[in-house]
Amino acid sequence: MASPIGPDTLRFLRALKRNNNRAWFQARRDVYERDVKGPMLAVIARLAADFKRFAPEMVSAPDSLFRIYRDTRFTEDKTPYKTHAAASFWSRGLGRGRGAGLYFEVAPGWTWMGGGFYAPEPADLVRIRAHIADTYPEIHRTVRSAAFRRGFGELAGDRLTRVPRGYAKDHEAAEYLKHRNFLAGREFPAEFATSAAFYPTLVETFKAAMPLVRFLNEAMASDVGGA
Repeated sequence: MASPIGPDTLRFLRALKRNNNRAWFQARRDVYERDVKGPMLAVIARLAADFKRFAPEMVSAPDSLFRIYRDTRFTEDKTPYKTHAAASFWSRGLGRGRGAGLYFEVAPGWTWMGGGFYAPEPADLVRIRAHIADTYPEIHRTVRSAAFRRGFGELAGDRLTRVPRGYAKDHEAAEYLKHRNFLAGREFPAEFATSAAFYPTLVETFKAAMPLVRFLNEAMASDVGGA
């Protein structure tokens, strides 16, 4: 199966990285629509059909595609455009931007795909840690499964150096309770996105990430509270 993403996608993103200004982009907006936005939407449409088979709770829609415009209000970097194309997919039960999900991006130097929960809000992290402790060893079984290890190796993400307050230092789930985010991802060369292997690998990767996504979202749907 040919990838909707082609060499022209990477060519545009690399040129944008060299010419990240409004005049350059506006003069080539139609090229962006054709060579970047169009192929990304084609991948999103394929996923909408395939999610029905293995992740029916996940939403894949046109607004899964991130805007190309950067928010420059709170950063010293005032370049106006992102130089990668990315899409995220969320649980319809939680809504966009809430809970764990799936994600992929194509950049001038890499292709990344995977899932999990990046930077949960403090209250959400409390819920997740309580869920980890209450259901242990479920998370251990999830991230040590053959499919997860084959796809990702191990659970990634920033971690505390100590077990968080409220849990014993020798808690059986200590290593998981230390996590501040919960990520499962794979990185490839940028050109991988243009290959016939890209889309099957994307589906395979998302399948492998879904048990972790579901586990984390169980916590989000619970009534566990705290601060």
